[in-house]
Amino acid sequence: MASERPWTTGKPAAKSASNANKPSANRRNPAKSSAKTAKPGKPAPEVLATLQVDGPERIQKLLARAGVGSRREIEGWMEAGRLLVNSKPVTPGQKATVSDVFELDGKRLDVAAAAEVLRRVLIYNKPEGEVTTRKDPEGRPTVFDRLPRLREHRWISIGRLDLNTTGLVMFTTDGELANRLMHPSSQIDREYAVRIFGEVDDAMVERLRTGVTLEDGEAKFSDISAAGGTGMNRWFHVTLLEGRNREVRRLWESQGVRVSRLKRVRYGSIFLPSRLTVGKWEELDQKAVDLLSRTVGLAKMAVPQQTPDEVAAQARQQRKAAPVTNRSNRAAGSPGSKAGQGARKWAVADSKPQRSGGKARTDKTRG
Repeated sequence: MASERPWTTGKPAAKSASNANKPSANRRNPAKSSAKTAKPGKPAPEVLATLQVDGPERIQKLLARAGVGSRREIEGWMEAGRLLVNSKPVTPGQKATVSDVFELDGKRLDVAAAAEVLRRVLIYNKPEGEVTTRKDPEGRPTVFDRLPRLREHRWISIGRLDLNTTGLVMFTTDGELANRLMHPSSQIDREYAVRIFGEVDDAMVERLRTGVTLEDGEAKFSDISAAGGTGMNRWFHVTLLEGRNREVRRLWESQGVRVSRLKRVRYGSIFLPSRLTVGKWEELDQKAVDLLSRTVGLAKMAVPQQTPDEVAAQARQQRKAAPVTNRSNRAAGSPGSKAGQGARKWAVADSKPQRSGGKARTDKTRG
């Protein structure tokens, strides 16, 4: 049944996380493996509450954990001479501590959050029109505007979505977790629902699966499945094992077709639940965070419990957030329908598209 498949997005986030793609032995119920107790005579794995960082470490790692930027961005600042430590230029690989003074373009950086590792993760249903950056020079809304406020730490985005892409964005307070989930060597798959305008045939699907040459090198989808639609407007589910800039759109455009809608529905083991409406967020529980940590080889760390006052403050913040008014939540009617009057929202099927011999279906019936 479709409801038993890990593709289903209507379950709570923790359940969705436990139904992630795992080795075949635990394919149907990977949660069983995570729920096993330690073997007799062996101590149970330690669950850390927080991790104190005392000694020097690479500057990229320290600043990324503080939420200043990604490691790649920080290396770029170093190479451009924009980053100073104790008033001296630095190079990639150089080490420092939180007691050192960091300056970017002459402005001092606050790195206090890097002294302690705290692991919290939340998921956010991004609408169109928001940029995945902390501050936008053009004054556009950002994905950070709606997130719960933190006193001593900062939210770090795990990957990015471009302005017109909607769907799942994850955030964490742990820079090391963010880096490992984003790094190409971790081979974490990202799944998207994409609507294509143009003719798509089997030969095109095969090219996209085996690889095409883009301006920044070879690229391909690790999986591609038809998911409905007719004529010149077709839905597909596609999966990537990396996160290059606008890669989904560029892959399809290389074949002479256009992406008219794009939504991320999964990042690794975490699915976007259907209950999470556009512009809303929710925090992952201990089980889901442990699954993410184990995926990238990190020790478990206890998710801090929120006080009733913190829960109430976050609920008020969500209620006061400005409503989303872009096309992500306008009525998806026919060309002659009145936009905004219907109750329908753009959505994709919660069940996994059917496959035929491992290839995407290219007929005109729904998948």
